[in-house]
Amino acid sequence: MEAYTDFASVYDTFMDNTPYAEWAGYILSLLEQYGAASFDGIEAEHGKGTEIGTEDALAAERNVIVDLGCGTGTLTELLADAGYDMIGIDSSQEMLSIALEKRERSGRDILYLQQDMRELELYGTAGAMVSVCDSLNYLLEEEDIVETFRLVNNYLYPKGIFVFDFNTVYKYETVIGDATIAENREDCSFIWENFYDKEAQVNEYDLTVFVRAEGEDRFRRFTETHFQRGYTLEQMKAFVRKAGLAFVAAVDADTHGEVCKESGRICMVVRECGK
Repeated sequence: MEAYTDFASVYDTFMDNTPYAEWAGYILSLLEQYGAASFDGIEAEHGKGTEIGTEDALAAERNVIVDLGCGTGTLTELLADAGYDMIGIDSSQEMLSIALEKRERSGRDILYLQQDMRELELYGTAGAMVSVCDSLNYLLEEEDIVETFRLVNNYLYPKGIFVFDFNTVYKYETVIGDATIAENREDCSFIWENFYDKEAQVNEYDLTVFVRAEGEDRFRRFTETHFQRGYTLEQMKAFVRKAGLAFVAAVDADTHGEVCKESGRICMVVRECGK
């Protein structure tokens, strides 16, 4: 069953406590700290004599951020507010439809593309890419992670960075695995049942959602099944190296401190390292 179809309509409702503004602020600080090299640095690396038009084009591309797994576009809008040229990528048409509604309200010039991140295709490079809220955990095969990272490396501006997070094996084994979570709102509610396969490191979660029909007292029921795989920091570092990217930093995504064995979510920064 395809994920994020009917669930897209209530996604923002159930994610209303997600600290998107805090995430955006942290990503912006990482971009300032590790951001793509200046044109002068590229000229020094590749030689002088580059035409002014090329310089302008490179400068424009360096200001582009690609949001992989952008969902309903909440983070995408926040980064656009900071002055970046945003491209949002997601495989769910339903999630992108909501992102487009937000774009219409905000008036931001954001480009949204319906693509599988394993088949990422852009018309130029980007100064940075981001992927948050465990989007990469939906890639269940190691070769899919590596291929995605290779494409990221291919489309990053020279020395550009990729900031992403992922849920760890520890989180699925200890925190989420085999737990049942329920939440009740006035107009919708959900039951989230988790089933963790330790050998495969894959977590299956079955969502049952009840949504009040507009203007009525009856509720519509629908279900979705999602699969996510947990990864360790060592595994992710190996995928980064295999894809040709350069590891820069890793922190506990919730505390921004050092990664430890109890880290449930890890944020990594990697850099473009040649095509």
